[in-house]
Amino acid sequence: MRPPRVPPRRQSGQPLSGGRPEPLLKDEEPALRFVETGTGAGAGAGARLAPVPGPALRVGDWRAARTPAGAFRLVPVRVERDLSLVGRWMNDPAVAAFWELAGPERVTARHLREQLADDGHSVPCLGVLEGRPMSYWEIYRADLDSLAGHYPARPYDTGIHLLIGGAADRGRGLGSLLLRAVADLVLAGSPACARVVAEPDLRNVPSVAAFLSAGFRFFTELELPAKRAALMVRDRGLRDLL
Repeated sequence: MRPPRVPPRRQSGQPLSGGRPEPLLKDEEPALRFVETGTGAGAGAGARLAPVPGPALRVGDWRAARTPAGAFRLVPVRVERDLSLVGRWMNDPAVAAFWELAGPERVTARHLREQLADDGHSVPCLGVLEGRPMSYWEIYRADLDSLAGHYPARPYDTGIHLLIGGAADRGRGLGSLLLRAVADLVLAGSPACARVVAEPDLRNVPSVAAFLSAGFRFFTELELPAKRAALMVRDRGLRDLL
């Protein structure tokens, strides 16, 4: 189950059993500008606002995060290197229930290539903890995603999707710990981003709880085409309080 988009994405409702950020630059041009579209004399009144995308996410340049569990780094996926591992995770029944990518490797390969073809506005990554690949992430520009049609998106809102790969890594608090670390990496690596967002399935109580423990706040419920989701938000301005 996932929110609609082209190409499709996964939401953050997968099993979690799945240095200080730079300040927002006062005069920085936002990555998302809005332009009027439409024709004719009445275009000004009824014009549609269309987003103009900004620079790609440069996740590969982000530093490692120091966490209580050890050094953690996001490593952008290379299909030829990582397909077997990610495909195995996607065929775990607990993962497949939310990601819906079970099946032969070509199913996962298609999904990864769709992410990689998204002009750097969605970056699929391996989460590597102390040198060990143990999770899969998608870091994406939520303000450029179809999700933005379901909530009051702001320029540079950045979304997170996560799955914890091995059953042994689930249910022991790693999800919350890594969500907090990755949200801080997003805010540090994207100075214009004021919010990190996620939209786990409301039925996935462990996932929602993990986001809350990671300093996200519940913003609202979303009625998406395939699910009812909890919109979770981690604000730059509240990161030291939550």
